[in-house]
Amino acid sequence: MVLFLFPVYYLILGSFETPAQTLNGLQGAVPSSLTMQNYHTLSQTFFSAQITGSLKGFYTVSTLVSLLVVVGGLIVNSLAGYGLARLKFKGRRLLLLLVIVLVIIPFEAIAVPLYYMLSGLRNTLIVQALPFIGSAFSIYLFYTFFLNLPPQLEEAARIDGAGPWRTFLQIILPNAKPAFASVAILSFIQIWSSYLWPLMMTSQPNVYPLSIAIGNLVKQQSTPNYGEMFAFGVLLVVPMAIFFIVFQRWFIRSVASLAVKG
Repeated sequence: MVLFLFPVYYLILGSFETPAQTLNGLQGAVPSSLTMQNYHTLSQTFFSAQITGSLKGFYTVSTLVSLLVVVGGLIVNSLAGYGLARLKFKGRRLLLLLVIVLVIIPFEAIAVPLYYMLSGLRNTLIVQALPFIGSAFSIYLFYTFFLNLPPQLEEAARIDGAGPWRTFLQIILPNAKPAFASVAILSFIQIWSSYLWPLMMTSQPNVYPLSIAIGNLVKQQSTPNYGEMFAFGVLLVVPMAIFFIVFQRWFIRSVASLAVKG
């Protein structure tokens, strides 16, 4: 916990310190004087700049792209996972095997082919979200969760006259909140902190997400101001922390349900 939480503590504290204090080794971890200057300078630099982009614009892009990935991913991946878990059709085992194979292939391995496939959509919001909506890992997570749901739930719904869609929406979804929360959290964290793909597909400030904006901040400074970088880092981390806190109860329940059988 110390190894993982100390950098977070140092990040937050460093954002309220001067650069000299931030770079003062472990002594910088003990606050002596705190200031909001880093956040003030950051807001002045990126408040309404047309060339470098604005903080409002960066947050808007990151939020819209994350919403596309999370909402679209929940719909697509839940249906795919449910189909693999419940429907019996020819080629089902092969399809499931392909999903598992895709889980172990890193995104970096297919980034360049994807770049050439989607180069016509560069500098758009949809291209930043499109490769992440369908996720093999999310499909497999839904698959394992639905596999452990009692089939008697669907049988009872069919007896009552419910069709497949009504069964899925009114019976399965209410019982799958932990799985949906887990996929939402993991998808949001992945896309919110994504760097390689936006770096490849964006070149205009009006479509920069926060992860690219913080990299450009470093490039613009002749002398690195680590206090401002730490402040930008806090602005990048806070939404992820809030999102996790909101859904953590269902996330923990999902982990427990996948770990305990019967």
